[in-house]
Amino acid sequence: MRPAHVADVFGLRLILGHPANIPRASSNDTTVNAQALNVGLIGYGLGGATFHAPFITRTPGLRLATVMTSDPARQAAVRARYPDAGTAANLDELLATHPDLVAISSPNATHYPLAKAALEAGAHVVVDKPFAATAAQARELGAIAASVGRIAIPFQNRRWDGDYLTLRRLIDDGKLGDVHLFQSRFDRWRPIRKPGWCRPDAAALAEDIVHDLGTHLIDQALQLFGPVKRVYAELRRIDSTIVTSDDMFISLTHVNGVQSHLGSTMSAAIHGPRYNVLGTRGAYVKEGVDPQETVLRAGGTPDSPGYGEEPEELWGMYGNGETQERVRTVNGNYSPFYAGVARAIQHGEAPPVTVEQVAEGLDVIGAAFESAATGRTVELSAR
Repeated sequence: MRPAHVADVFGLRLILGHPANIPRASSNDTTVNAQALNVGLIGYGLGGATFHAPFITRTPGLRLATVMTSDPARQAAVRARYPDAGTAANLDELLATHPDLVAISSPNATHYPLAKAALEAGAHVVVDKPFAATAAQARELGAIAASVGRIAIPFQNRRWDGDYLTLRRLIDDGKLGDVHLFQSRFDRWRPIRKPGWCRPDAAALAEDIVHDLGTHLIDQALQLFGPVKRVYAELRRIDSTIVTSDDMFISLTHVNGVQSHLGSTMSAAIHGPRYNVLGTRGAYVKEGVDPQETVLRAGGTPDSPGYGEEPEELWGMYGNGETQERVRTVNGNYSPFYAGVARAIQHGEAPPVTVEQVAEGLDVIGAAFESAATGRTVELSAR
């Protein structure tokens, strides 16, 4: 057996074995449909512990079987909260458990190699944002998944934020008419930046605000208003201790004419409106962000009382030029994502998020970096 390749990214020690030497997960459709899918979760930091494990464990058809983390404290946390789940210190140990599905919530630069290895070992994959560093990597993973008869599913939980669902409803109901301006911001106050943003190779590792919160903003804009033909971006580094961008403004011109202005910063001590949406029949302005993350980070679960409900004082305002009224925010709930994953694998339904959808978002990200570097607008159709 050839030696495994060892990589150390952000302190996450990965032993990338050769897939040909790892037993492939079962491809017996009858077996898969008859019992819960064994899920291997890679990473038990904020993402794995907050956005993945609580939903995997409550989804019919899925079983959290193994969590991969080399941190002894996190392994202990897994055993305390999920006593039926095992732990693995590296990828070879995880794949040796023959998972049907591998959910990846690890540092950005590890997403592509881990997903590739898991697919080639015969597992389906869910990959946290960013699905990959580039659109080319994303489409390659999609092609690998197709070639081995597995499904690669990007994780885009913010499609199930309550404020986003409320805006979709207003648009679908015609309350806004034809939207011509979509202003969307996702700001934070983080005086101490992420350690990965301080690394000299941060840019090569896709560690920056655009691959972080910008991924959500771009995905929502594409879902609401369709493909983009033109991108202009301004990316800044405010904190002198980092080597990448921590402040962004991206302007998208959609094919249908809608203009999306997307912004995010880590230096907002007071947050501005989350949404400011203008249409020919009305407008919608929304303060505050979806409350699910706050509940989950505090140790709550999707079954906690009042989960996903937003207080009335944070409901958005709708106006049509004559009257204004509060619009109750739809309850947010990330549970449908993993329910959709289970149906896609077990019953052949369309996945809740597709590789091509996020690849289009990564096309926009690539154009944004080009625009910021050159100071020019980038035509996507010409790329």
